[in-house]
Amino acid sequence: MTAVKSLRSRALDLLSRREMSQAELRRKLAPYAEDPAEIDALLQEFAERNWQSDQRYAENYVYSKGSRYGRLRLAQGLQQQKLDSELIEAALPGRDSERATARAVLRKKFKHPPADFAAQQRAARFLAYRGFDHDTIRHALDKAWQDEEEWKE
Repeated sequence: MTAVKSLRSRALDLLSRREMSQAELRRKLAPYAEDPAEIDALLQEFAERNWQSDQRYAENYVYSKGSRYGRLRLAQGLQQQKLDSELIEAALPGRDSERATARAVLRKKFKHPPADFAAQQRAARFLAYRGFDHDTIRHALDKAWQDEEEWKE
């Protein structure tokens, strides 16, 4: 019984610091559990009491990283936490929001439009690394500096 209580206090301590997915919490508690069934029971109780929620974790993850990364990179990060694909899809930003993010990220990294083909390729690689798909990259490269007066310092 004391092992379960210490496991519970460890889990509460971890969750009090930041939101965690069920898989991450399970991984962090595994070294302290005598039996994996204890962790399963504890995680089920936490989910029932809404102390731990994968949906809330996904929303917080997208909120914190969504202004820097595209849908592909966000989805990959959530898949690494072993979240359900329906949960991931529901948490990801919409197409218009992603396009606006891509334009903002591009303007922040590159202060001026790409002057030649090599610079355009460099900007496209940067956005691809950040998890934006091809259509979003094309849109961002075409429209990012359209309203250049607004972005001059």
